[in-house]
Amino acid sequence: MFQDKTLVCKDCGQDFVFTAGEQEFYAEKGFQNEPARCKDCRTARKASSNGGAKRERVMYDAVCAECGKETQVPFKPTNDRPVYCKECFDARR
Repeated sequence: MFQDKTLVCKDCGQDFVFTAGEQEFYAEKGFQNEPARCKDCRTARKASSNGGAKRERVMYDAVCAECGKETQVPFKPTNDRPVYCKECFDARR
């Protein structure tokens, strides 16, 4: 049903192949448009959209409600809910 297609990248102007497998994937996902950029330009665009670096996660100091150990969590703790260190959190799962 699908056949490989040669497309032109809108960023670098180079030809790239939109394979039958990629076309099938696009169809399964319901994508209406063919890709406009080659793989290298898509990768470069994704990297530049976040400044080229991953955002560093902000960690907050907390005290474990179970064992009292000081720990860090990736959310701002509030007084209305208990906070657990990794070991106590894993034990409660």
